[in-house]
Amino acid sequence: MVVCTSLLSSPATTKLPPPNSPITSKLPAANTSPNCYNPPMSRRELAISMISAGSALAYSSKLLSPAPALASVDEEYTKDTSEVISKVRATIGMDKADPNVASAVVKMREASNTWVAKYRREKSLLGRASFRDIYSALNAVSGHYISFGPTAPIPAKRKTRILEELDTAEKALVRGR
Repeated sequence: MVVCTSLLSSPATTKLPPPNSPITSKLPAANTSPNCYNPPMSRRELAISMISAGSALAYSSKLLSPAPALASVDEEYTKDTSEVISKVRATIGMDKADPNVASAVVKMREASNTWVAKYRREKSLLGRASFRDIYSALNAVSGHYISFGPTAPIPAKRKTRILEELDTAEKALVRGR
């Protein structure tokens, strides 16, 4: 708390300086006037002021946080996940005699690697059912093609499980989960 009697008792007169002249202050520097007393702040007062400043900063940052950014991440995640699901379904559904299977597998693996690299570190998405299911399906598909090559057909049992995981991921995605 600063108490300055000289500032309170003297009338305030303001006179503007001429243009292009340096601005100088007519007020005394802190703690140099004999009429001002600035007692030292106690630890308790310092702690209270720091806590109140920190809580005000935290509250203002919550008020100023960009909610549309979260919505855009969610929309982008939904769009990217739907694209990856459709690529995996199209690749799995191809006939083993089709000459384009190898190139489709390469494109599907690139898309799945990109998706995993982009969303694996998003903490807000890790708990979602859609993320868990699509991640599991991508892991199974990539693991199969890495182990057996891009032209090896996926066994019926594994294919059924992958398609079920894709279905549940898509349903969860539609529900926003």
